[in-house]
Amino acid sequence: MILRFVLLCALFLFIEFYSYQAFRTLIKLRWVLISYQIISLLLLIFIIYSFTQFDRSVGQTKQTMFTMGLLLLVYVPKIVLTLVMFGEDIFRIGASILNYFMYNASRSEMMPNRRKFVSQIALGLAAVPFLSLIYGIFEGKYNFKVFKQTIYFPDLPDAFDGFKITQISDVHSGSFDNPDKINYAIDLINQQEADMILFTGDIVNTHAKEMHPWLETFNRIKPYKYGKFSVLGNHDYGEYVTWPSEQEKDHNFEEIKKLYGQIGFELLLNEHTYIQKGADKIALIGVENWGQNFKKAGDLNKASQNVHQDDFKVLMSHDPSHWEYEIKNHPKNFHLTLSGHTHGMQFGIEIPGYFKWSLAQYIYKQWAGLYENVGRYVYVNRGFGFHAYPGRVGIMPEITVIELKKGNNVA
Repeated sequence: MILRFVLLCALFLFIEFYSYQAFRTLIKLRWVLISYQIISLLLLIFIIYSFTQFDRSVGQTKQTMFTMGLLLLVYVPKIVLTLVMFGEDIFRIGASILNYFMYNASRSEMMPNRRKFVSQIALGLAAVPFLSLIYGIFEGKYNFKVFKQTIYFPDLPDAFDGFKITQISDVHSGSFDNPDKINYAIDLINQQEADMILFTGDIVNTHAKEMHPWLETFNRIKPYKYGKFSVLGNHDYGEYVTWPSEQEKDHNFEEIKKLYGQIGFELLLNEHTYIQKGADKIALIGVENWGQNFKKAGDLNKASQNVHQDDFKVLMSHDPSHWEYEIKNHPKNFHLTLSGHTHGMQFGIEIPGYFKWSLAQYIYKQWAGLYENVGRYVYVNRGFGFHAYPGRVGIMPEITVIELKKGNNVA
């Protein structure tokens, strides 16, 4: 523990030293530089103090989200400055060695001075994440987008050709702070002409009471002809805080399960139902959370018991790693899996249809959008809400509309 603390302090000092070099190269007013150092020190003290006050019996609060946002806002730009300025130092050291051995330069002359244009470039680059993070906090987290996806299946029952499913995921209601924006998102959901709506988990961050102020808002989601169904996500189990007793934890879990019914969704707990349309039907299967590095309460075999091999199947499973490790090669052939969980890390770059990047892709093989394996698909929703960092940059909150079409596979 002590070694980790020492290493963390050394890292912060390294970042502070090099980010300061960029300002010192461009600014010569002593009082400005001293003010910068004082403000940096006060911010660091505040951030460290705030994290030491984290209460595991409470979990995430508005204060912890503010602190996380401030940490990223201060240190992501400083990391950019550090990378550029440290890179310049590597160049300067190389140049000084060359000057000393090839040109016999004196010790006072062999090290080149820092160049102003390098510091200007560093500050310009650092401004990009700084402004992006500010945008993400004040605008991005509620910049809801509707993603429409058509998926073709040769064995889709005829009556379901053109069947539309709206998907939402990862609401994290305990993070909300703007009723007008959430009402706007509910209006967007209701504007989509879909046959059924599915909610793939994480209704709260931890406590059932987080959703209580939003029950009336989410009850505005209109009825759907073929139903409203949901599954649990990893946060719904209340396992990220310390509980006074197992009884209180269990009571909270039972209250969270009730929340889904209180907003009109039927919660599927390792079980399935059939959606009948005309003479045809499809199996809708819902598993509890199953994550490679998270809680494994999902039981795919139990949920699909008595579902026939040739039934067309739509599966709800919160964590997309479940698809990677169990679902995609399962002998029962789950045609379409709907997941969420990753949030696309709430930070990345995305040009729909052309390019997407996020740190999430280094953790999850399937992290946002549609993926295919031998005619079986998983769609990963980018999440409705936000958690930890109180914002979104590049990866916007999502409402998904998936249309099922009969025809040849189109990835």
